[in-house]
Amino acid sequence: SYALPAYHAATLCAERPVADYFEAVVEAGAEPKAAADWVLETVLTDFNERGTFPVPPQRLAGVIALVREGVVGKPAAKLVYAELHGTEATPRAVAERLGVIQVSDAGALEGWVDAVLTAHPAEVARYRGGEAKLLGFFVGQVMKHSKGKADAKAIQPILQRRLT
Repeated sequence: SYALPAYHAATLCAERPVADYFEAVVEAGAEPKAAADWVLETVLTDFNERGTFPVPPQRLAGVIALVREGVVGKPAAKLVYAELHGTEATPRAVAERLGVIQVSDAGALEGWVDAVLTAHPAEVARYRGGEAKLLGFFVGQVMKHSKGKADAKAIQPILQRRLT
């Protein structure tokens, strides 16, 4: 009923507490695929190590919502999840405290892009010479320059405009 791949469904259903937790995350508003990914990639490790779920399902659903809404990227969301252990703060409050809220303001993004392009003239020349694969390099450099705060999806169109 959640339209998950058979492997995901089998793993989630292997232990009743895991299945119940997954369903509670979905009931709290998370999309089933995203909830399954989080449970299988992150939560299951905690459960296997501790025998409990250190983050309640509603709070994990809040972390997933931050990613879906573009407030934080997935790597930052994992930091938020880890910080939720033992705190009553909301996922958004934790993200703000950690300084991992993504920036999608065009002016800030353009400033970071310009700084990176200025710092890497040889790569700019290679990109303009046909090495389109360097776009990923530039995205990574902007992410590094912004300390992970730049909205990676919003960076690409700006880079493409600046590089043409």
